[in-house]
Amino acid sequence: MKNSICHTNLFTLMFCVLCLFQSFGQKGLYAGIEIGSKGIKIALIDVKSIKRGDYLILKNWIENVGVTYNTSQDGSLAKKEINRAAATVSENLTMLKNSFRLKKENVFIVVSSGVAKARNVKDLLDTIKSITTITPDVITAEDEAKMLFKGLIPPAEYKDAILLDIGGGNTKGGCLYISDADKSKFITLKLDYGTIKLTEIIDHMLLSERNRNDIEEFENKLFEYDPILRENIEKMFSENGLSAKKTKIFLSGGAVWAFTTLYYGTESRESFLPLQLEDIINYDAVLRNNFSRYKNLAVTDPNAAKVLNTYDQKHLIAANNILLDCLEAVDGLKSKQIYFSANGHIAWLVCYVAERSRKNKIVF
Repeated sequence: MKNSICHTNLFTLMFCVLCLFQSFGQKGLYAGIEIGSKGIKIALIDVKSIKRGDYLILKNWIENVGVTYNTSQDGSLAKKEINRAAATVSENLTMLKNSFRLKKENVFIVVSSGVAKARNVKDLLDTIKSITTITPDVITAEDEAKMLFKGLIPPAEYKDAILLDIGGGNTKGGCLYISDADKSKFITLKLDYGTIKLTEIIDHMLLSERNRNDIEEFENKLFEYDPILRENIEKMFSENGLSAKKTKIFLSGGAVWAFTTLYYGTESRESFLPLQLEDIINYDAVLRNNFSRYKNLAVTDPNAAKVLNTYDQKHLIAANNILLDCLEAVDGLKSKQIYFSANGHIAWLVCYVAERSRKNKIVF
């Protein structure tokens, strides 16, 4: 009997310690849900120390739900897509609460800068709040660019780096200006064109559904519109003049992810993959003239299939058009090193969650 009591007490003690440990562990868990133009991203992170900014990415995934699909010509989100996005956010929020026992105050919902430009973005915010009781934040392109820069680029590369992220609704990035007094200031680069937005613009230029399904017609209209795109890109770079002084270009976003996955035949496992302009030009030719090559690749390569399940041919052509125009507008491109930052799809969201977790003022 005595042994039985001892075993029972030992089991009870171990159970209590385990529960206490698990309860303590949950305090450091935070999640971010980002509603982007092309998809909804979720990141679960364990913040070890808010003060030190020490955190670990436990899990991240993307729901292929594009809230900007079927955007009207005046820039309004479709009600159907708003409801679909809100439902997806709610489903993931429920899963985070049930599977990871996250408290509601430890889950942050944020709308990306590209989506925030929609005329009726308030309808999206109100719909999400009505379902989840959480008021989503809306991030600016400037803040998004800063978080991307901080989350993607190694500190040792800050002074030499320029960042460009081609998103669904816009393209953003920036670089650091360091004065003679060794003081730094982040200079934002912002372009109101992204993969989905440019595709939608060209689609609206085509008069009929039949024309919109004709790749040749799409390419012709894109060619007509390209001078406007180039003018805006040149303006973006000329406003600060710092791009010529930087020696390394770090690229992120769906456009570059699609290129590296399809052209090199595998999804990059390197954090920073060196790129060549010639490869991007060759890839562009395949997109336009031999797209069946990538369709065939997708049959046997799950990573290629993932790209084609995310973007259609028009999206890929529009995305690469932005990528090429941006690179060709950089002063002294031949002397610069170009890298794809593989973690760009989640970097700013993780930084956002880490920064927001500081404001909760929880001491671990």
